[in-house]
Amino acid sequence: MGQANIKENPLEDVEYGEDKATSAENELRALYIDLLQKTLTNEIYGDLPMDPWSGGKYDATKRALGRDWPSQAMTMIGAKRMANLRQLTESVINQGVPGDFIETGVWRGGACVFVRGILKAYGVTDRRVWVADSFEGLPPPDPNCPQDAGDKHHTWEPLAISQEQVRDNFRKLGLLDDQVKFLKGWFKDTLPGAPIERLAILRLDGDMYGSTMDALLPLYAKVSRGGFVIVDDFGAVQGCRQAIADFRAANNITSPIIDIDGVGVFWQVGAQG
Repeated sequence: MGQANIKENPLEDVEYGEDKATSAENELRALYIDLLQKTLTNEIYGDLPMDPWSGGKYDATKRALGRDWPSQAMTMIGAKRMANLRQLTESVINQGVPGDFIETGVWRGGACVFVRGILKAYGVTDRRVWVADSFEGLPPPDPNCPQDAGDKHHTWEPLAISQEQVRDNFRKLGLLDDQVKFLKGWFKDTLPGAPIERLAILRLDGDMYGSTMDALLPLYAKVSRGGFVIVDDFGAVQGCRQAIADFRAANNITSPIIDIDGVGVFWQVGAQG
């Protein structure tokens, strides 16, 4: 992961806030969220991967770590990054950190569906889930962005998932409602003018330097103190990692970067090292 100072997750065993629900209600909520996660990653049936490096065989470890591209599952980020997303979402709910959730780069929408399900399970009605994607795959490298020179993501057809398919994935699980908002188009066009007031969680999954920076520049200032920034591709894509390093340096961000699973990382806005 380059030269960044990556730390272990200090939130791993922390319980957040005072939950007034009964133990039975808590158990039912946990069962629902657990089942939703396993459904979205398809760890239940273990659908075959479609990437060229997995040999066409389901591997539970790769699926848990998000190291394959599922043929049917609604997310490819794996169980560990999904568990991290649950942890941070529950944290901002229980700590009362204000703001919505956004993912920039959603593929089949599984992470966004998961957050909507968690909000539903907690009875949260005042937070929105923003689903930001071109729904046409990734853009070709910008000649004015040398950090992305030679990037091939735009040639990978399996990354181009239509907005209607993503909407349908929400619908299948009973989670498509007016708390879900779609932002269709390239990030540089849609995010600067998006009607987002505050964010509790900003989840970046744009892979490339340009796509990562196009999300950070208009959105980072909207993340509440105590909220979180999650970077899906930090440990896997050099362009993304460089964008994070450049943005943090330019904005004097010193909050510790916390490793999730060797690929994804996060930091808490305003946290001290």
